[in-house]
Amino acid sequence: MYRYPTRSTSSYSFGPGPITPVIKILIGLNFAVFFLTALVPTLTLNFGFRPADFFERFAIWQPVTYLFIHGGISHILFNMLALWMFGVELERLWGSRYFAKYYFATGIGAAITTLIVSLSPFSVADHLYFALTIGASGAVYGVLLAYGLYFPNRPIFLYFVFPIPAKYFVIIIGMIAFFSSVGGPGGNVAHTAHLGGLIAGYLYLKGGRINFLSELRYRLASWRITRTRRKFDVYSSDRPDDFNRHVH
Repeated sequence: MYRYPTRSTSSYSFGPGPITPVIKILIGLNFAVFFLTALVPTLTLNFGFRPADFFERFAIWQPVTYLFIHGGISHILFNMLALWMFGVELERLWGSRYFAKYYFATGIGAAITTLIVSLSPFSVADHLYFALTIGASGAVYGVLLAYGLYFPNRPIFLYFVFPIPAKYFVIIIGMIAFFSSVGGPGGNVAHTAHLGGLIAGYLYLKGGRINFLSELRYRLASWRITRTRRKFDVYSSDRPDDFNRHVH
């Protein structure tokens, strides 16, 4: 729930507005696969993510396909609700292509984190190696991280009750994911994947790709404008020698 103040009163609006193209496709695919796995439950075992299958069966498709497998109606509803609420504004800001790349980068990054931890000497490793991870939560946590970085002061209602700035919300869920991961498995929740989604999202964004591409586009546009002005002898009116120039 977001709060939009006006001059005389305050109004409330639920959600970010109309759904964007990539999120519409992702939600549609997730629900389609959900109903398909309900009809054919064995698909969950083949397309969910399990490190043992990845290494021993060379199931290299699983770090992608597990993002579309969900274990129950509440699981998929909460993931898709969060994807819509926090992803729509990011897709509008970045564009559909970049948002899609980021979504899958964080989802795959969550799977890679699970792989790494499953091979570690920690006690949780044995469980993770044979455990089945399903759901879009890793990618959704990456979306939450990006939302907190781009809209840090936007209020988010924690547990639908307590309004807190988005940046603190991300810190809280990150701490929960971290301590739950190092504390071992519990509650059938893929805490390691959640933590992996946060880490992958942070590394992806802090790699400077967005800032670099934006700066590159800006420089290219400026160069084209300057070249056009020189070609047609167009100058800004605040230059001292404009009086004797022809403006076309």
